[in-house]
Amino acid sequence: MSIHHREGHRTQHIGWLRAAVLGANDGIVSTASLLVGVAAAHGGKSQVVIAGIAGLAAGAMSMAAGEYVSVSSQSDIEQADIKRERAELEGNFSQELDELTGIYKARGLDQLLARQVAEQLMAKDALGAHMRDELGITETISARPIQAALTSAASFAGGAILPLGAALLLPASWMVVGVSGCSLIVLWILGTMAAYTGGANKLGGAFRVTFWGAFAMALTAGVGAVFGTFM
Repeated sequence: MSIHHREGHRTQHIGWLRAAVLGANDGIVSTASLLVGVAAAHGGKSQVVIAGIAGLAAGAMSMAAGEYVSVSSQSDIEQADIKRERAELEGNFSQELDELTGIYKARGLDQLLARQVAEQLMAKDALGAHMRDELGITETISARPIQAALTSAASFAGGAILPLGAALLLPASWMVVGVSGCSLIVLWILGTMAAYTGGANKLGGAFRVTFWGAFAMALTAGVGAVFGTFM
């Protein structure tokens, strides 16, 4: 009886993980920085909350649009390469067979075995073999613009809700400290989770995310405090 061993690899998460982590991180940092900046400029609680809601809506749409355009460009390049490869296979199959043989030979197979592998793979799915081994395009990492855009928008909104919720609950006198503290805690947890999912060092991932979040909030708080004294 044969036993099929199915392995799970980190690259299976790479598409949605990148968009989700980037969106949530940006949502927390952008919204928290905006809230802290307005609060440091001596804005009232209602002004801080309104700014946060506006920042959430604008940021989520900006993330979705930016991610869609970026990933669509990648998808366009992939489709153009696939179209060209399909035409080359139809026009000169033997040359493409030689090309694939050379790729496998460069990876360590001897000439005879490389030729056999290339022939068998191309007999089953010539385009798929060239997409994978020549172009580096696979189902796991291929561009999905709509998925990336929706994931980015949803994760940004999810991240932005956290500092906005803290602003709603905190009194105006605790706004800067409270929003900053809550946001940094969440950023640390987010960095740890992202590093764990990606198989990276958890402490390093958490510190990286938290450091830049703290820097952004400190900068906007300083800007708000300075401009708040003149306006």
